[in-house]
Amino acid sequence: MIHDPIPYGRQSIDQTDIDAVVETLKTDFLTQGPKIKEFEELFAKYVGAQYAVAVNNATAGLHLSVLALNFKKGQRVITTPITFVASANCIRYCGGEVWFADIDRESYLLSLESTRALIESKPKGFFAGIIPVDFAGLPVNTEEFRALANEHGLWIIEDACHAPGGYFVDSNGEQQKCGSANYSDICVFSFHPVKHIACGEGGMLTTNSKEIYDTLMLLRSHGITKNNMSENHGGWFYEMQALGFNYRLTDIQCALGISQLAKNDKGLERRNLIAKRYENAFEGKIRFQSLPEKTYNAHHLFVIEIDNRKGLYDFLRASEIFAQIHYIPVHTLPYYQDIGYGEADLANSEGYYSKCISLPMYPTLTDEEQNYVIDKVLTFNEKNI
Repeated sequence: MIHDPIPYGRQSIDQTDIDAVVETLKTDFLTQGPKIKEFEELFAKYVGAQYAVAVNNATAGLHLSVLALNFKKGQRVITTPITFVASANCIRYCGGEVWFADIDRESYLLSLESTRALIESKPKGFFAGIIPVDFAGLPVNTEEFRALANEHGLWIIEDACHAPGGYFVDSNGEQQKCGSANYSDICVFSFHPVKHIACGEGGMLTTNSKEIYDTLMLLRSHGITKNNMSENHGGWFYEMQALGFNYRLTDIQCALGISQLAKNDKGLERRNLIAKRYENAFEGKIRFQSLPEKTYNAHHLFVIEIDNRKGLYDFLRASEIFAQIHYIPVHTLPYYQDIGYGEADLANSEGYYSKCISLPMYPTLTDEEQNYVIDKVLTFNEKNI
């Protein structure tokens, strides 16, 4: 019998992480020091991108990404309704319109076909960009989205917050890690505690464009720089060249991030073992997210679908298993309803939401704990068929 509560997600902090933070606390820099650049360079190398920019959270990263792509007020951007609200809100922050395309019913990812149909239903130039999401850790095939975007002159921001280490194999037979930015303009990651790499809070942006990188770096720190100045009155002098923000990450958090990043591949292996055990237990009995060929799921979440979702949710909580729901479709939330999304036709997203529930998924979940979860889910399912 399992006595300790089992959450849907949990950070994995060990002594090496603690030591890394303590070592940084003893240095001269707690913020704006060398650990930030070190983390950025290591992360860029890990995902295969040329540049990385650390920020204080992924929501800030999404905001900066939109601004860095020369976004104009009133422009329209397509994203998925099955995501955390930040994927859509970043467009609203910049005065734009969010348009939702439906998800693929098997993968739960933004549907390429639905996105194409939406784009082609409007005049050329109607949309500015697409924000696909690597939902639950499953990589979007950004090569396919890039081809669609190129047809219509759109940019792509890949929301990879669930998927550091995930990848798909492209048409050239090459692994494309989430965040490589080979088919996206900018990619965004999260370092929230339940994510793969925990920094308390934090985020990372990756890109292969030097121009975009320079813009992100400028906007991250108030729009202030000492580079390319028209004049220099002394060592103290700087210029504010744009209206930027204080979206910086600290050296303390970056020290933790560096330590966490070094263990991510091991964590991914464990997440995939956990996923395989769930799949073996539920195959033919309970529906779960599909895995397209030549794709490696980073498994931030393991989502199943069940008709009596509320019943299972309550049953698991009574058993001290704290499953979660990811996510309420963004277009159904009061804010978006109030600004005109009440008539959106997104049947796949709403059908998914009516049945989805995320089971515990994190590297330190033990086999005993997982067996307990599986037993409870199957027991409930058998009684409610």
